[in-house]
Amino acid sequence: MLYWLLKFVLLGPLLRLWCRPTIEGADNVPPDGGAILASNHLAVADSFFLPLLVRRRIVFLAKREYFTQPGFVGWLKREFFYGMGQVPVDRGSGSAARAALDTANRLLSEQRLVGIYPEGTRSPDGRLFKGKTGVARMALETEVPVIPVVMIGTDRVNPIGSRMWRPSKVRIRIGEPLNFSRYYGMANDRFILRSMTDEIMYALMELSGAEYVDMYAAKAKEDAARAARPPARMPGTRAS
Repeated sequence: MLYWLLKFVLLGPLLRLWCRPTIEGADNVPPDGGAILASNHLAVADSFFLPLLVRRRIVFLAKREYFTQPGFVGWLKREFFYGMGQVPVDRGSGSAARAALDTANRLLSEQRLVGIYPEGTRSPDGRLFKGKTGVARMALETEVPVIPVVMIGTDRVNPIGSRMWRPSKVRIRIGEPLNFSRYYGMANDRFILRSMTDEIMYALMELSGAEYVDMYAAKAKEDAARAARPPARMPGTRAS
């Protein structure tokens, strides 16, 4: 109930007025049945604008940390994220990642529309980074189509590190469903999983026109943070 209230009454009208979002290819989303929406990830705002413009309800897998803050503010956040259709998952270890996949598979078996960001985290600079193979495994284990989705402009609405959103045009492009039925039964073949994931990322690159980087976004963030740190002083030296 809260999902539809947020979409049509409490939040949706404000976002439409504030950012004038548009969508291309909405008919590529099937009207029913399980399917995966695989999207690039520019900002937290992605998970607000995509459900706003897609007719069907979307379920996203979200970091467990969004749901664990104590106190009244934490309760408000939990209720809000649940209302936005987000499901908490722990992705901190191999067993946790498997549990997250099992959660997604259960939702897809219930004929739900599941949103996922194959890059695993937000792009640090707007480029498109290497995808993780979980999306491919999910598609093979549930035998559902993968629909490529591109978000454009959400990083200007909600830049990384910003507290306040800014008015800016948002566009969404949805490509034709990718059919991987030729690979059904091969969910344990890591070469197949990588090939499928690369095909999904190529479709996102074609839709977005973004530069592709053959590196995980998390690694790019780590490298940038390491480069930004001041060099360590040698023992016995003084700061200038």
